[in-house]
Amino acid sequence: MATTTTSTGSPLTTPVSVASSSSAGAAGGSVINVSTLVSELVAATEAPQQTLLTNQTQAVTANISALGTLKSALSTFQSALAALDTPSAFNSVTATSSDSDLVKATAASSAVTGTYAVTVSQLATAQQLLSGPFAGGGTATVGTGTLSLAVGGQSFNVTIDSTDNTVAGIASAINSATGNTGITATVITGTDGAHLLLSSSQTGAANTISVTETDGGNGLAALTYGVGNTTHFTQATAPADAAFSVAGVAYTSSSNSVSTAISGVTLNLAGLTAGALGAASGAPTSVNVTIGSDTSTVEQNIDAFVTAYNTLQGALTSLGGYDSTTGTAGQFLGNPVLTGIQNQIQHALNSIVGSSNFNSLPSIGVTANSDGTLSVDSATLENALAANFNAVSQLFSGSSGVATQLNNDITQALGSSGAITSYSQSLVSQENALQTKSNDLNTQMQALTASLTQQYAALNTLLSSLQSTSSYLTQAFAALPSVQSKSNA
Repeated sequence: MATTTTSTGSPLTTPVSVASSSSAGAAGGSVINVSTLVSELVAATEAPQQTLLTNQTQAVTANISALGTLKSALSTFQSALAALDTPSAFNSVTATSSDSDLVKATAASSAVTGTYAVTVSQLATAQQLLSGPFAGGGTATVGTGTLSLAVGGQSFNVTIDSTDNTVAGIASAINSATGNTGITATVITGTDGAHLLLSSSQTGAANTISVTETDGGNGLAALTYGVGNTTHFTQATAPADAAFSVAGVAYTSSSNSVSTAISGVTLNLAGLTAGALGAASGAPTSVNVTIGSDTSTVEQNIDAFVTAYNTLQGALTSLGGYDSTTGTAGQFLGNPVLTGIQNQIQHALNSIVGSSNFNSLPSIGVTANSDGTLSVDSATLENALAANFNAVSQLFSGSSGVATQLNNDITQALGSSGAITSYSQSLVSQENALQTKSNDLNTQMQALTASLTQQYAALNTLLSSLQSTSSYLTQAFAALPSVQSKSNA
């Protein structure tokens, strides 16, 4: 309270306002800035609880993000296992020929390994027919009507009118005919005139060409050919079947591409062996076709497996490692879910599978480095595949094989009841619970704001009333007559 003196010399007291000199919210003579005071009190109450919730939410969010990274890394690695985790992945075979100019070969996974001697005495050919000469050349008029051409039991019709009734026009009409079953027509011009050459696209003795016409025996009759009617065309090339043998067993085919002589193997015949040409030709007596395991593809798949694992290892190290240089720990350092998965992976990589000399990854040249990554010694791997291909296959794809175990472990971890899924569900529950707490805290602070506002508004009203009374009394005392002291009487 401030002190003042009246004209009579008596001390009087004046109330001091508790309102700020710059009370923006204290309108109408208010003593207390209620809104500012309440806001600060609520903020002070809310701050420690909100900080705790924020820190917990950030931790859960970081774990959810890290878990997503782990799931993605495992899924990507699992995709690389598909080329190694089943026996069928090692069924790829190759077919090589001792003379690919004469015989080429391709093999399906069902082909049996071995070497087969192939001799070729005749190639399959397609028929070619050459018509008699037309003295007027390609523009010579032949006739109109309908030609019916057939090869291999399938036929098609060509209608010839005044726009294409020449040798060249008929050739063009045949080539562009709807439903053409495999006959091409070419105009061959010589000193005697133009010839129409008909060529079949179908090889084999049975695939002969026939031509009939329906113009009543006029000009188009000069282009007919068939059984009992061979005077209008000469055979430029006779149709023939391929004749060959495999391991001394004779075989014929209408095509030079044969997939039924050796199970799982397709032979493509391109030339004749010495039996058909004679020793002086220099051609080999037979061509050796060798079917073997496709070690090259398996090597590539194992290299891809190691590369994929090293990528996974980098992700696991980032999530669960500690960088002493920066003092930074991975989000999942010490996390039991990550530790469990790492232990399963290492157990699979260190497996001993079978009893051969190639029953572990190191035995085939796949070894671990000091940083946890893997390396491949190509020479050791090639030797292992050459020495015992089946053992290498079992090492990866057997029931307890490395790739099989890894695939099963990852499938289980990512499954509906797996460790990763369970942890993911736990994190989501924590996130939801924290959101509920945050909502509850907001509700509580709203209620506290309303309560404090009501209390301090009432107090403000009381103080304002007291201030008015104090001001009135001060003015009243000041208006009283001065009292003379006795010494002045």
